[in-house]
Amino acid sequence: MEYIIFIILAYLLGSIPTGLIVGKVGYQKDIREHGSGNLGATNTFRVLGFKAGIIVTLVDILKGTLAAALPIIFQVTEVYPLIVGIFAVIGHMYPIFAKFKGGKAVATSSGVILAVNPLLFIIMIFCFLGILYLTKYVSLASMLTGIITIIVTLVQKDYDLTIVLSILTAFIIYRHQANIKRIWNKTEPKIKWM
Repeated sequence: MEYIIFIILAYLLGSIPTGLIVGKVGYQKDIREHGSGNLGATNTFRVLGFKAGIIVTLVDILKGTLAAALPIIFQVTEVYPLIVGIFAVIGHMYPIFAKFKGGKAVATSSGVILAVNPLLFIIMIFCFLGILYLTKYVSLASMLTGIITIIVTLVQKDYDLTIVLSILTAFIIYRHQANIKRIWNKTEPKIKWM
């Protein structure tokens, strides 16, 4: 019963469509009608700019962190935080509050990791930024960071985290299928460094 309650709460937290809210409230824009049409942080950066993109990124990270931390906050040791966190990511990808069309799971997935392993989260951030700097592809940096982080957890012999990260990375790769095709065809947009 406790698992069900936490899973529902996590899904609802993940379902909060941050990009949609920020776009409509702050900019009178529905970002689903612009750019890639995605509700995630990357499209927010492209459509609404740096400030909005940062806000959406941070809130989407915190959705995952809060969801995974729910069992810890309520001191329910029988419920595994990472399992709860997965449902926040599902909520982010398929939000009930936005007709089940959400983001690509990157920020919320990293937020889940932040809740249980802050050091690994920091490693992920540096890894993502390094790959992004070298390739200028947000999508590629997201996918490769997931794969590298899985390898890190294998080296650390944290197999529970490896399993969950494998699931989250599979979500991320699945949600980036169109991006993979564009990278292959060399039509994927690159970010511009100032």
